[in-house]
Amino acid sequence: MAKGKKFISPQAWFSMFYPKSWNEFEGGEDAFLFYNPSEWTGNFRISAYKGALGYGEECVRQELQDNSAATLVNVGNLKCAYSRETFEEENAYYTSHIWITGIGNMAFECSFTIPQGAPATEAEDIIASLEVRMDDLKYPPEIIPIRLSEIYQINESYEWVESTVKDMLKKDFQGTEADVLSMQKVIEQGNLNRKKRDAWLSLGIVLCVILSNEVDGMEWHTLIDGNREAPVLLHLPTGNWVDPMKLVWSKVRTGEVFDLPRIYQELTEGKGFNTPF
Repeated sequence: MAKGKKFISPQAWFSMFYPKSWNEFEGGEDAFLFYNPSEWTGNFRISAYKGALGYGEECVRQELQDNSAATLVNVGNLKCAYSRETFEEENAYYTSHIWITGIGNMAFECSFTIPQGAPATEAEDIIASLEVRMDDLKYPPEIIPIRLSEIYQINESYEWVESTVKDMLKKDFQGTEADVLSMQKVIEQGNLNRKKRDAWLSLGIVLCVILSNEVDGMEWHTLIDGNREAPVLLHLPTGNWVDPMKLVWSKVRTGEVFDLPRIYQELTEGKGFNTPF
């Protein structure tokens, strides 16, 4: 597999690459799920666990000891305890391939559910790309494809702004350029606590939502920068990007006077963007 899309887990425990045609979906508690939504080739799930030094290798040994169906295999440079099981669902047969592997103090449980007889190479390529990110190492900032956690944050911000505009102004909110003025009126009414970071950040995020609706070539991504993991808006043709936090909350925190219509107008003119790393 070519490099594909990069995924860095929440809290930046690990990274991996998955196919460009795949997306992340809700995987259940403590699991991340990926598959191709346009042409299904299998569900890939991964769970990660952190322990003491050597925890990863110990989990592989334990799986080989406890699971008589597991065998030791190499996937890339990783040693894995591998097993599989076949099941029937709605008159079709599927196979779940399962790998337990470890790197240093981390263990991974990966599964790939596919039609019986189909190859598992896509999953093996993902597993081979796994890297553990060291706690004591400073990594350069990266912008990666949007993760589910940031999609949730964007949706929650939009819902809060929508309901706040309706409650305070008794107006509908459609997520269009005309709504920027309504957001400014919410600010001018003065009912927002200046210490409420999440509220101000939501205004910045929704300003970017409107920008993405009105301007071609804009796409949400995730910024990983030290301990900060946040949604940012990327302009695909240029690689320039907008940080919602800097649009509003950073100005509120320093006491700067601002108005959203002016900020929005500058964004449509290409001003206020960050350049590629």
